[in-house]
Amino acid sequence: MLYEEDGEPHVVVTRRSPRMRQHAHEISFPGGRRDPDDESLWHTAVREATEEIALDPGVIERVGALDSFITGGSRSLVHPYVAIAHERPRVHVASPDEVESVRHIALSELLLDEVWREEIWPFPDGLGDRPVTFFEVMGDTIWGATGSMIRQLLSIATRTEN
Repeated sequence: MLYEEDGEPHVVVTRRSPRMRQHAHEISFPGGRRDPDDESLWHTAVREATEEIALDPGVIERVGALDSFITGGSRSLVHPYVAIAHERPRVHVASPDEVESVRHIALSELLLDEVWREEIWPFPDGLGDRPVTFFEVMGDTIWGATGSMIRQLLSIATRTEN
Protein backbone atom coordinates (compact mmCIF):
# COMPACT_ATOMS: atom_id res chain seq x y z
CA MET A 1 0.00 0.00 0.00
CA LEU A 2 1.25 3.41 -0.98
CA TYR A 3 0.24 6.85 0.24
CA GLU A 4 1.57 10.38 0.01
CA GLU A 5 2.52 12.48 3.00
CA ASP A 6 4.06 15.95 2.77
CA GLY A 7 4.46 15.46 -0.98
CA GLU A 8 6.42 12.24 -0.61
CA PRO A 9 5.20 8.70 -1.40
CA HIS A 10 5.51 6.08 1.35
CA VAL A 11 5.00 2.33 1.53
CA VAL A 12 3.59 0.40 4.49
CA VAL A 13 5.40 -2.77 5.56
CA THR A 14 5.35 -4.97 8.64
CA ARG A 15 7.93 -6.74 10.76
CA ARG A 16 6.73 -10.30 11.15
CA SER A 17 6.34 -11.68 14.64
CA PRO A 18 9.28 -13.67 16.01
CA ARG A 19 6.69 -16.40 16.75
CA MET A 20 6.06 -17.07 13.05
CA ARG A 21 7.21 -20.48 11.75
CA GLN A 22 8.60 -19.02 8.53
CA HIS A 23 10.31 -15.69 7.90
CA ALA A 24 10.11 -14.75 11.59
CA HIS A 25 11.13 -11.17 12.43
CA GLU A 26 11.52 -10.25 8.74
CA ILE A 27 10.10 -7.20 6.99
CA SER A 28 7.19 -8.07 4.73
CA PHE A 29 3.95 -6.81 3.29
CA PRO A 30 0.70 -7.88 4.91
CA GLY A 31 -0.55 -11.04 3.26
CA GLY A 32 -1.27 -14.69 3.58
CA ARG A 33 -3.11 -17.69 2.23
CA ARG A 34 -6.43 -17.55 0.45
CA ASP A 35 -9.44 -18.67 2.49
CA PRO A 36 -12.29 -20.58 0.84
CA ASP A 37 -14.61 -17.60 1.51
CA ASP A 38 -12.35 -15.11 -0.31
CA GLU A 39 -13.99 -14.00 -3.56
CA SER A 40 -10.64 -13.35 -5.25
CA LEU A 41 -6.94 -12.99 -4.54
CA TRP A 42 -7.50 -9.23 -4.17
CA HIS A 43 -10.04 -9.96 -1.43
CA THR A 44 -7.47 -12.24 0.23
CA ALA A 45 -4.94 -9.40 0.23
CA VAL A 46 -7.44 -6.92 1.71
CA ARG A 47 -8.66 -9.41 4.34
CA GLU A 48 -5.10 -10.19 5.40
CA ALA A 49 -4.21 -6.48 5.71
CA THR A 50 -7.35 -5.93 7.75
CA GLU A 51 -6.51 -8.83 10.07
CA GLU A 52 -2.81 -8.03 10.44
CA ILE A 53 -2.67 -4.22 10.61
CA ALA A 54 -6.32 -3.18 11.11
CA LEU A 55 -6.44 -1.56 7.68
CA ASP A 56 -9.84 -0.06 6.86
CA PRO A 57 -10.61 -1.46 3.38
CA GLY A 58 -12.60 1.67 2.62
CA VAL A 59 -9.49 3.87 2.55
CA ILE A 60 -7.62 2.01 -0.19
CA GLU A 61 -7.98 1.75 -3.93
CA ARG A 62 -6.52 -1.05 -6.01
CA VAL A 63 -4.28 0.37 -8.73
CA GLY A 64 -2.53 -2.70 -10.08
CA ALA A 65 -0.55 -5.82 -9.46
CA LEU A 66 3.09 -6.82 -9.56
CA ASP A 67 4.38 -10.01 -11.17
CA SER A 68 3.34 -13.22 -9.41
CA PHE A 69 6.24 -15.43 -8.36
CA ILE A 70 7.27 -18.43 -6.26
CA THR A 71 9.41 -17.64 -3.23
CA GLY A 72 12.78 -19.33 -2.96
CA GLY A 73 12.59 -20.36 0.69
CA SER A 74 9.02 -21.45 1.41
CA ARG A 75 8.12 -22.13 -2.24
CA SER A 76 4.91 -20.11 -1.86
CA LEU A 77 3.10 -18.63 -4.85
CA VAL A 78 2.72 -14.89 -4.24
CA HIS A 79 0.27 -12.58 -6.03
CA PRO A 80 1.23 -9.02 -5.00
CA TYR A 81 -1.25 -6.19 -5.44
CA VAL A 82 -0.64 -2.46 -5.30
CA ALA A 83 -3.11 -0.19 -3.54
CA ILE A 84 -3.09 3.47 -2.68
CA ALA A 85 -4.56 5.36 0.23
CA HIS A 86 -5.34 9.02 -0.30
CA GLU A 87 -3.91 9.89 3.11
CA ARG A 88 -1.69 8.19 5.69
CA PRO A 89 -3.69 5.13 6.73
CA ARG A 90 -4.42 4.59 10.40
CA VAL A 91 -2.96 1.16 10.97
CA HIS A 92 -1.53 -0.69 13.94
CA VAL A 93 -0.53 -4.18 14.99
CA ALA A 94 -3.87 -6.00 15.09
CA SER A 95 -2.47 -9.54 15.14
CA PRO A 96 0.58 -9.76 17.43
CA ASP A 97 0.95 -13.46 16.62
CA GLU A 98 1.70 -12.46 13.01
CA VAL A 99 3.00 -8.88 13.18
CA GLU A 100 5.49 -7.32 15.56
CA SER A 101 5.38 -3.77 14.16
CA VAL A 102 4.23 -1.61 11.27
CA ARG A 103 6.63 0.70 9.39
CA HIS A 104 6.03 3.56 6.99
CA ILE A 105 9.03 3.99 4.67
CA ALA A 106 9.52 6.84 2.23
CA LEU A 107 10.24 5.70 -1.32
CA SER A 108 13.03 8.30 -1.41
CA GLU A 109 14.88 6.29 1.26
CA LEU A 110 14.49 3.11 -0.78
CA LEU A 111 15.89 4.89 -3.85
CA LEU A 112 19.16 5.91 -2.19
CA ASP A 113 22.19 4.26 -3.84
CA GLU A 114 23.66 3.26 -0.49
CA VAL A 115 20.44 1.50 0.58
CA TRP A 116 20.06 -0.96 -2.32
CA ARG A 117 22.21 -3.95 -3.21
CA GLU A 118 21.81 -7.22 -5.03
CA GLU A 119 23.54 -10.55 -4.50
CA ILE A 120 23.45 -13.69 -6.64
CA TRP A 121 22.53 -16.75 -4.58
CA PRO A 122 22.44 -20.40 -5.64
CA PHE A 123 19.00 -21.95 -5.14
CA PRO A 124 18.33 -25.64 -4.46
CA ASP A 125 16.32 -28.08 -6.54
CA GLY A 126 17.87 -27.08 -9.85
CA LEU A 127 16.53 -23.53 -9.74
CA GLY A 128 19.97 -22.18 -10.54
CA ASP A 129 21.39 -18.89 -9.37
CA ARG A 130 19.00 -16.04 -8.64
CA PRO A 131 19.41 -12.39 -7.72
CA VAL A 132 18.40 -11.50 -4.16
CA THR A 133 17.57 -7.84 -3.56
CA PHE A 134 18.37 -6.06 -0.29
CA PHE A 135 17.36 -2.64 1.02
CA GLU A 136 19.25 -1.51 4.14
CA VAL A 137 16.81 1.03 5.56
CA MET A 138 17.09 2.78 8.90
CA GLY A 139 17.11 -0.02 11.48
CA ASP A 140 16.02 -2.85 9.14
CA THR A 141 17.04 -5.02 6.24
CA ILE A 142 14.39 -5.70 3.63
CA TRP A 143 15.27 -8.64 1.42
CA GLY A 144 14.02 -11.74 -0.36
CA ALA A 145 10.48 -11.70 -1.71
CA THR A 146 9.68 -8.33 -0.14
CA GLY A 147 12.88 -6.85 -1.56
CA SER A 148 12.00 -8.18 -5.01
CA MET A 149 8.50 -6.70 -4.83
CA ILE A 150 9.85 -3.33 -3.74
CA ARG A 151 12.43 -3.42 -6.51
CA GLN A 152 9.73 -4.03 -9.13
CA LEU A 153 7.50 -1.34 -7.61
CA LEU A 154 10.35 1.19 -7.70
CA SER A 155 11.22 0.21 -11.28
CA ILE A 156 7.65 0.88 -12.35
CA ALA A 157 7.40 4.11 -10.35
CA THR A 158 10.65 5.49 -11.78
CA ARG A 159 10.01 4.06 -15.26
CA THR A 160 13.29 2.16 -15.26
CA GLU A 161 11.81 -1.25 -16.04
CA ASN A 162 13.88 -3.60 -18.16
